[in-house]
Amino acid sequence: MNAAVLSRFARSTLARVAALGFVLLGAAAGPTQLAQAAGGSLEARKLPMRFEWVACEPNCTGWISAVGIVTADTPKDFDDFARSRPLDGAALVLDSSGGSVNDAIALGRRWRQMGLMTTVGASVRTQTPSGMRAGIVPQAYCESMCVFLLLAGRTRYVPEGARVRVHQIWMGDRAEDARAASYTAQDVTIIERDIGRLAKYTFEMGGTGDLLALALSVPPWEDLHQLSPQELRDANLVTAQALAELLPPKHAAPPATVAAAAKPIQDRFVPSPVAATKTAEAALPTGGTAPAALPPPAH
Repeated sequence: MNAAVLSRFARSTLARVAALGFVLLGAAAGPTQLAQAAGGSLEARKLPMRFEWVACEPNCTGWISAVGIVTADTPKDFDDFARSRPLDGAALVLDSSGGSVNDAIALGRRWRQMGLMTTVGASVRTQTPSGMRAGIVPQAYCESMCVFLLLAGRTRYVPEGARVRVHQIWMGDRAEDARAASYTAQDVTIIERDIGRLAKYTFEMGGTGDLLALALSVPPWEDLHQLSPQELRDANLVTAQALAELLPPKHAAPPATVAAAAKPIQDRFVPSPVAATKTAEAALPTGGTAPAALPPPAH
């Protein structure tokens, strides 16, 4: 690499770091602040998903924080939230333990229609000499159906330190002791139907069979499988190399999407260890309330 190329690269890198000073401030929070953020995030992940607009003036236009599990009300809650501001093309930061399969699919399609960009993280606010500043730390989880919401982003970034974990979809009301529970033929039909819907959605969003194979190989009585950096790429869950591609400086033109095969790099987050957790699908049936009788199969 010659001197001119190195000089251009250095100027570009410095500009991107300066533009994302708000993220560095958030990630540079002290251990106590990070522990408090992680603890609060863990509790919030158990509640129905909530949406918040996080302003980061004057550095960028802001982002959407989405924390919690997807319920039957979540798609409508998001639409109500979206009516109050223009969100097309915005970045969305996920911290979620999953939730309802069909409602997550509906929500993911809505996000793709809006051209949202997705990542995993916890939104924090840090006191600085110039006042409160917004930031994102990677100490967050995206589990179960959240992974398929992550896939809905037209641009997707997973920072080092974030936990992206998968398992099989299951009848939510029997996930706590799945092996001891009883199942009817109709229950099995509902699960298989929803697997088909999930497969169709995955390919619509540009995901691969690797993601489905990984998720469907982990029963609910085992620990969730955490995707490695290579598995994230194989599943096509990563299409950007840095958070800057999702949060460009205000008034900047949106950056081009980086090829999925590119190696993700950590240059915007400072990770710290977080204790592993074991979760199951949210206590919601995978296909909602079962009908009294299923129609005969088409021939």
